[in-house]
Amino acid sequence: MSSQLSTLQRTRIKICGLTRPQDVDTAVRAGADAVGLVFYGPSKRAVGLGQAASLRQRVPAFVDVVALFVNASTHEVEQVIEQVQPDLLQFHGDESPEFCTSFKQRYMRAFRVGGPGLDTPEAVLAACRRYPSASAWLFDSYSTGYGGSGLSFDPELLSAVRQAPDSRSIVLAGGLKADTVAHSLKMVQPYAVDVSSGVEDAPGIKSEQKIAAFVQSVASASMHR
Repeated sequence: MSSQLSTLQRTRIKICGLTRPQDVDTAVRAGADAVGLVFYGPSKRAVGLGQAASLRQRVPAFVDVVALFVNASTHEVEQVIEQVQPDLLQFHGDESPEFCTSFKQRYMRAFRVGGPGLDTPEAVLAACRRYPSASAWLFDSYSTGYGGSGLSFDPELLSAVRQAPDSRSIVLAGGLKADTVAHSLKMVQPYAVDVSSGVEDAPGIKSEQKIAAFVQSVASASMHR
């Protein structure tokens, strides 16, 4: 039975940084499992509450809406929860375990791998273990802009996380594109992948062709895992 489940395993896909109704529709049609809305003002992919609520209404059942925060205040997170009603919260800054759990919502904790304090496999695992209640651990490349940089990182830095018996579901991000994601899946074997800049024509402007190609590449690679 376990071998059968392994054969049927599918890599989930999140398309992040959506700002336009047509891009939400494209991601859903392509088969994305989740779409990400960014609530971080300095990001070129940031959306306001009204804009986010409108985009959220376009998302059908069985596709999750993920709200991404970077060192937001409690009030800011609560406003998004109330007005946008996301299915999952994503904390991408320096949020403490206590802050992440305080909203009584499922959450995903992101780690900027390769940065200060996250530059060895053991350090990455130690940081992750501070968040045992997370629904997933997301791994992005280190950059000064908190994601969306298009940069990748050394997958060897996730070796301790992958081998840990208490590991949470692994979500891989950072520099993923249609022509490189298959190699990344082979190296890390994550539960899901998260893409933003790799399917864009410009920051916050997604490409229908790039989204379709990315989803197809992930599906094809998953079949051969």
